[in-house]
Amino acid sequence: MDTRAVTRVYTLIAAVLSLTAALVAAGGAFALGGPVPALLSGPFTGAAAWCGTLVIRRRVFAGLESASAQASDHGYGEGLSAAALRGVTAYESAAFPLTGPDGVTPAERTARRTIAYRICADEGLPHPVRTAAAAALEAIDTGRDPDRAREAIRALDLTIRHAPAGSRHDG
Repeated sequence: MDTRAVTRVYTLIAAVLSLTAALVAAGGAFALGGPVPALLSGPFTGAAAWCGTLVIRRRVFAGLESASAQASDHGYGEGLSAAALRGVTAYESAAFPLTGPDGVTPAERTARRTIAYRICADEGLPHPVRTAAAAALEAIDTGRDPDRAREAIRALDLTIRHAPAGSRHDG
């Protein structure tokens, strides 16, 4: 995740907070003790506030990066699962064309098969989805029973729909 914009905003907030703390401390010290305490307490309070924001910053950004990584994993696994389903269905439509056996050229069939296998072999694909995709590809590769292939694709679709959110490398 690119945190430059978040870092910039956080730095501006920290600067405003530190300056406000310095001004409030200097104003209070001036009202209670005059200019010398104001000149001493303002900069020291501002510096302390700035140091406090730097300490807190590490915790803020650690949580932000962790949440970003979880969201990324979740979205990557779901997107890859959807791509696997589309790749398998594209291969299925080439293996069992509705227009008959001559409806798709062998080169197109081979290309769709290659794409489907590459998508389904990706390491980011959740394990249950990868297993269901392998079963669907096997059913299509036999090339004998379109109903068995469609049933395997339905099972793949159900696996994708019921896969735990964000699951990757599940065993």
